[in-house]
Amino acid sequence: MTAAPTAVRTAPTTGRHRPALRTAVVAAVGAGLLAALAPAAVARPLGLPAAAGCGDAHGRIAVRPSTADTPERRTGWQAADAALAGMTDPGYATSALAAVRQDGRLVWRNATGVADLTTGEPADPRGAFRIGSATKTFVATTLLQLVGEHRLDLDDRLECLLPGIVPNSTEITVRQLLDHTSGVADYTQDPAFDHQRPEWLDGGRFTHYTLRDLVDVSRRYPPAFPPGADWQYSNTNYVLIGMIVEKLTGRPWTEEVTRRIIRPLGLRDTWMPGGSPVIPGPHADGYDRTDTGPVDVTLLDPTMAGSAGAGISTTADLTAFLGALLGGRLLRPTELAAMQQTTAHGGGRSYGLGLQRVDTPCGTFWGHVGGVPGYVTMMLGSADGRRQFAGNTTVYDIRDQDAANAAWQKVVTTALCGPPTGTAAPAPAPDPAPDLALPAP
Repeated sequence: MTAAPTAVRTAPTTGRHRPALRTAVVAAVGAGLLAALAPAAVARPLGLPAAAGCGDAHGRIAVRPSTADTPERRTGWQAADAALAGMTDPGYATSALAAVRQDGRLVWRNATGVADLTTGEPADPRGAFRIGSATKTFVATTLLQLVGEHRLDLDDRLECLLPGIVPNSTEITVRQLLDHTSGVADYTQDPAFDHQRPEWLDGGRFTHYTLRDLVDVSRRYPPAFPPGADWQYSNTNYVLIGMIVEKLTGRPWTEEVTRRIIRPLGLRDTWMPGGSPVIPGPHADGYDRTDTGPVDVTLLDPTMAGSAGAGISTTADLTAFLGALLGGRLLRPTELAAMQQTTAHGGGRSYGLGLQRVDTPCGTFWGHVGGVPGYVTMMLGSADGRRQFAGNTTVYDIRDQDAANAAWQKVVTTALCGPPTGTAAPAPAPDPAPDLALPAP
């Protein structure tokens, strides 16, 4: 039995470079929406020390399923339980959480793995996590409420709202920001947001940014294309949307999302944080895997993501939010329909206005994926607002990308296509959705 590490490192000596706020969707003509999200394969395991009882003969970090049960657990969900463990048992992730809501009620919720590699504390099904770009759906909904109140129009020019803010602002429309056809450069391509650089791990992750700061970083890079000519995911688009919300309401975007969505829906475990580096309440820690050991990256200044990805939530709250949104409780029919209008360009064929379309073996669902250092999230809901899924996993040791993607596909499809309350568990879908892949942190 190996001894528990005395501390988790704060910086690596080497490591593969990845941006801190990963692009949630990568444009790829002919590729499935989420298949393009798969991170590059990670190198072979490193023989890392593990907490007592968590190491195997090869020195690999292993995790064990949570023994915690919840009132939401129902008979017939054993297949979903097993699928969730399929993310943590092989070590692809240190923790995995998921939930399904049907007709307004949680019918399944579980967690596997550990919340802390040092202590081996089991992951809590109720735990909070950073939701990354799933924040965009909250922000887009807020903006579309303002459209419904006639405070602006989707075809308004950016120049009229934020004069001179970025190149081509006289040609960019609000709609093009929401559906990523603006061509605005993504600020996260800057090395300052590479979350495996020692500089980021040593202190860069606590750098505080304003929304304007993030836009100014993006201006160091040329536009990807003329507005409306193509599709490319850019986090800067939603930073600009956050600025528009602030311009029109006179309040911080965090306050406006809270006032319009979080508080009315009673999402008590959802936050749009300012600059606080902590995740409130029970949560699983997130880690970067480096050549010399795991680096705990749970603490960071969320302003690096801003209105493009700073949110914190739980599986229960995310399913409640999607149920309310797709069920018509947050937007008028006109704005909700606009949210589900996709573009004709590349990956945009499955991207609307802050919502992504995903086709599964049991139908079409709408939602969003997200990734920030240490955490990847997916939330999906049926168009009629009756059924929702949310999952989060702290991806860690992906030695076999195809196997990890297959494990994630099984989690999503088994949960989404699983039994309503009180029915027997179905056989696994024979043909997993080809456009479901593991989102990248």
